[in-house]
Amino acid sequence: MSAPVAEVAASVALESIHVRRGAVLALEDVTGEFAAGSLTALVGPNGAGKSTLLETLTGRLQPVRGRVRCPVPRPEIAYLPQLARIDLRVPVTVADFVALGDWCRVGALRGIPERLRQATVEALHQTGLEALAARRLAELSAGQLQRARFAQLLMRSPRLMLLDEPFAGMDEETTTRLVALIRGWHRGGLTLVVVLHDRELARELCPRTLLLDRRVLAWGPTEATIAHHRWRHVA
Repeated sequence: MSAPVAEVAASVALESIHVRRGAVLALEDVTGEFAAGSLTALVGPNGAGKSTLLETLTGRLQPVRGRVRCPVPRPEIAYLPQLARIDLRVPVTVADFVALGDWCRVGALRGIPERLRQATVEALHQTGLEALAARRLAELSAGQLQRARFAQLLMRSPRLMLLDEPFAGMDEETTTRLVALIRGWHRGGLTLVVVLHDRELARELCPRTLLLDRRVLAWGPTEATIAHHRWRHVA
């Protein structure tokens, strides 16, 4: 299975960042680094600020104190928000949805080049969606829709990949496919941060783990991070 290869691996440093969501201080004094080419599980209880941290890394949210050192331009950051945030009322086919992953380079007023068509076919193949290319998004199962979202990410050439609960509600077949894609991206040199709720999956997939509850509780090798904190506090 092929994967995007990062020409220059991206490291991201957080320097005592404080981030608000309205009147709520969602992140407080978060310091640490996602090393270039690392694959990190982001875990913590509900309301711990996990999604807030991802949105801060994308630049959608700005710290009220502290600084994010991220040399990656926003077009080279791939962000997969939680599944519930997709509007399925938009009448778009699976193939067109996947092709939108390369929108920033193709543009709204240009014709679709042959390179884009071929890349779309390859992305659909890698995610097992070839037979569903002409279907509307609203016709897909939850697992099929998540695979389409991953196929869309395959169309980009990101250096930083942020995935918010990519396995939530997924069947075993879908989870297996998505895990294989993430591993391929990691081998290709991408820097990845994945929000997870499954301790065993974090151990299996991610060499490093950040345990967050508004503040950093632990950040390091996955086994050591899990072993030194009571997982029952993590949703």
